Parts: sequence; structure tokens; C-alpha cells
Amino acid sequence: MRINKSKYPLKKIAAWLWAHHKSCRQQALINVFIGLSQVGLGLLWVDALRSLTDIATHAKEGSIIWTSVTLAGIFLLEMGMHIAYTWISAVLGVKSQNIMQQFFFQRIIKGEWRGIEKYHSGDVLNRLFTDVNDIVKLLTDITPTAVVVVAQFLASFIYLYTMDSTLALIIVLTSPIFILFSRIYYKRMRRIVRTIKDSNSAIQAIIQESIQHKMVIKVLQREQSMVDKLKLRQSLLHKQIKSQARFSIFSKTLVNIGFASAFLAALVWGLFQLQEGLITVGVLMAFTQLVNRIQRPMLDAARLLPIFVNSMTSCERLMELEELPLEPEETPLHLSGRVGLRFQNISFSYAPQRRTVIKNFSHDFRPGSFTAILGPTGAGKTTLIRLMLTLISPTQGKAEAYTTLYSNSQARSDNGPGHSPHDTQEEFHPLSPALRCNISYIPQGNTLFSGTIRENLLMGNPEATLEAMNEALHLALADFVFDLPKGLDTRCSEQGGGLSEGQAQRIAIARAILHPCQVLLLDEATSALDIETEKKLLENLKQHFANSTIIFVTHRLAVMDYTTDVIHLQRQ
Repeated sequence: MRINKSKYPLKKIAAWLWAHHKSCRQQALINVFIGLSQVGLGLLWVDALRSLTDIATHAKEGSIIWTSVTLAGIFLLEMGMHIAYTWISAVLGVKSQNIMQQFFFQRIIKGEWRGIEKYHSGDVLNRLFTDVNDIVKLLTDITPTAVVVVAQFLASFIYLYTMDSTLALIIVLTSPIFILFSRIYYKRMRRIVRTIKDSNSAIQAIIQESIQHKMVIKVLQREQSMVDKLKLRQSLLHKQIKSQARFSIFSKTLVNIGFASAFLAALVWGLFQLQEGLITVGVLMAFTQLVNRIQRPMLDAARLLPIFVNSMTSCERLMELEELPLEPEETPLHLSGRVGLRFQNISFSYAPQRRTVIKNFSHDFRPGSFTAILGPTGAGKTTLIRLMLTLISPTQGKAEAYTTLYSNSQARSDNGPGHSPHDTQEEFHPLSPALRCNISYIPQGNTLFSGTIRENLLMGNPEATLEAMNEALHLALADFVFDLPKGLDTRCSEQGGGLSEGQAQRIAIARAILHPCQVLLLDEATSALDIETEKKLLENLKQHFANSTIIFVTHRLAVMDYTTDVIHLQRQ
């Protein structure tokens, strides 16, 4: 099995974790406090047990009853600490996870449009849930546990050293061996875990796509093919996990043999001491308890190491998401007056070595115009829409939005030449995400969200009144909503499930109508409508957006009956 080398050194991961620890700090500190309290209570338990044994064997004066009460009190305190830890983990753990999920979700949503496209949505979901959970666990559980483990080791060693320095040193001799081995273990296991996480993401991607495109799979009769594809990926994951398990078992066996040997040596040493009369039975019992409390932190560290490695891999995967470029944060610029778009000799290619999708394109989408963009597949129609929406930027040329204000107070219509340059004033702005607020967009296909029709409409304008929503539905020829048993509160499943394609398209158009805009972009937005319905809808849009700029990407020539301009794009 080929194992890829990590591109993030441990130092860089540690710095990244430090930058993200704030949301988990409260829980982590509480867990450290509880853990250290348990260490202290544990040492008190050893001392009380030692005293109780010596009292029972008459090696020491004291009350068995009161010492037993002390032991019971320590036990109750430890139980209370455990309950507190469980409660804190349940309450604060969810809060920490929510904060971190929100951070990365925001990065993805506000990132550049092209940044996230190299990751499958199933992989992104896997990172947002599984990897975020791993990081929160690392910061709130694993790291505090590691601090407590070190404290327990040092406290137990000091206590044992005061009783028998030779025995304490025998036990500690196993530590350098463990540290050396853990370094070798970490490097290899880190690479193995990365391959397993990537396989899990691939499996989630296959399942998600198959459910999303179930109809296509059934029509093409590829159900078994998709099942076989899943089986193949799962088989690879099975092999990777077997490889991880073999390495882990081998590693843990070596560590356990080393610790067992050290414990046996300590026990034999203590028995010889007892035989010679140098220690009491209570001291021997304390020996065994303390040896366990010294070795157990190292065993805990051995158990924590795989979890730590898994968390480091999760860090890497989230660091990759965080490196995605963000759109510049700009205050939305709402343009006053009538808005147009102007392109001058723009060209665009998705990559330097790939073909130029749009080459030397120029056009003035005048305020108040209705432009149809036609062309064969691959001619650049959708790319042009993306340029207008500032999801991408031209590789060369100039793209601008501009406003037109008339110098006199008389209302005029802008149907082409017929106005003197002295009648108008134009103000130009380079196209940027800040201007996106002036544009409403209706993409092709079904773009409704799960939820009610009302919730979908309010995405267009959260402040829309019931009257405005009803008017938008009427303009979009979606009056069928009024006849539904629950009306606007009718629920849709994923991608508008429960509605026909034509109904979903018309609700999406109503949503766009509600969005305050000066430019309306439609990308095959009427493909699911019959000709008569489409004509009526176009008439409504042209009347409602008479003072706005309408741009319609389509294959249907009937649209040209309503346009002022027609653009024919050709594949480059």
C-alpha cells in the first residue's frame, strides 16, 4: 500500500491548533482541573489504603473505621468528579463543535466560487462533521488528558521515589524506550490514517451522489454498477484498516510486554524487601498501587497516541479547507438609477493551458434592455453568466457595471439610440462581488431548498410581506400555490421534492422577483415550461422589470420575440 507523505509538519499543525483553541478553552481548562483533582484524590487513596493495611496488620497505630470513612469519602469525591466531567463534556462539547463547524462552514460559503470545486461535496461534509469532531475531541479531551497523564506520572514518581528511589528508577527506565518507539509509531500511523480518512470521504461521496442521482442510475440500469463501485471502495478501506490494525496490534504488544516486565521487576523487588523486613505489607501494597499509577500514564499515552494521530490527520484536512481563497470582504454597493453591464474585449480561460472559453467579447447590456444569449454547448454562455455574477474574473479585458441618470425630470424609455449624450450621466464601477447585490439570478435546474415555499421565497427577500410574496407568485405564474392545502406553508423536500419541475422553476422565479435588483439574469430558467406558459411569463417579466436590465441565456428561439438584443456565441 502506498502511503503519501504529509505536507504539514507537526510544528505547523500545533500553531494551527493554538489559533483555533479559543472556542474550546473553557471546556479544556475545566477538564484539566477535574483531571488534576482526580490525580490528587488518587494519591490520597493510595496513602489511605497504605495506612489502612498497616493498621490492620498492626504495623501502625490508628482507627480502621475512620480510615475506611476517609477512603469512602475519597471514592465519593472521585465519583463526583467523573459525573462533572461527563456533564461538562456533554454540554460544552456540543457548543465547541458548533462554533468550529460554523467557522469552516462560513469559510466555504464565503470562499471564492472556484476554490471549493476541487473537493467533492461528500468529502467536504465528511470534513465538517468527522474531522471537526476529532479536533474538538483533541482540544477538549485528548490534550487535557495528556496534561493530566504527565501530572499523574510526575506525582506518582515523586511519591514512590520518597519511599524507594531504586524501585522508582527501575520503573522510569521504560520511559525512554516508550518515547523512542512512539516517535516511530506516530510517523507511520499518521500516514496510514490519512489514507483511511480519504477512503471514508470517497465512500460518502459515492453514496451521496447515488442517492442524489437515483433516477438517472435507475434509468440507465446501473444500480448494480454503483453497488459494485461502493464494494470496491469499501474493500480498499477494509485492506487499509487491516494494515492499521496489524501495525497497531504489533506496537501495543511490544509496549505491553515492556511495561509488564517492568511491573514484574518492581513486584519482585518489593517482595524481597518485604522478606527482609525492610518494608511493611502496607508499603508493598502502596508500591503496587504507585507502580500502576506510574505505568498507567504511559499506557494511557500509548492508547492516546492513535487518537492523537487521527486528530493530526483531521487537522491537515481542515487546514486544506482553511487555505481556500476567500472573496474580498466588501460592503455591498447598491447602485442608484438604472444599471447596465458593459464588457470590453474580455477573454476567459479556466486554466492557463486550457482553451479560451470566451475570447475578445464585447457588449453593452444597456439599462432597460432585454438581451437573449444563444449558442451551442461549450460556447461560453454559462461562463458569461459567472462573469456577470463576479464568481470569476476575466483573464483580460474590462467588465463594468454602470448607472444611467437622466439630466431632465421627464421619464424616458431606453430603447436604443435616440438620446443625446447630453441627456444622460453615466457612472462606471468595475465588476466586483460588492455589486452582486444589484443582481438577481435564476439558475437552470431545480434550485429549491428543503423547507416550506414561504422559506424559499424569503431567501429572495427576508423582509418580504405576504402581499409581496403573493404578487411575486402571481407574476411567476405560480398561482397553484394558493390552491395547495397549506399554501405558502407547504413543505418541499430536497431540491423541491413534491413539486413538478415546472412548479419548482416558477417558485424559483418568484424568489428572484422578490430580490431587489436592477439586473435580472436567467439561465435556462423556463426550460421546464410549455411554450404558452413561457410566453406569458416573459411578458410578465418584461413588464415588471421594465426599468431593469434582463439577460436571458436560452436555447429557445421563442424568447427572441421579447428581446431588444440577441447575442450568438460560438465555441472558441
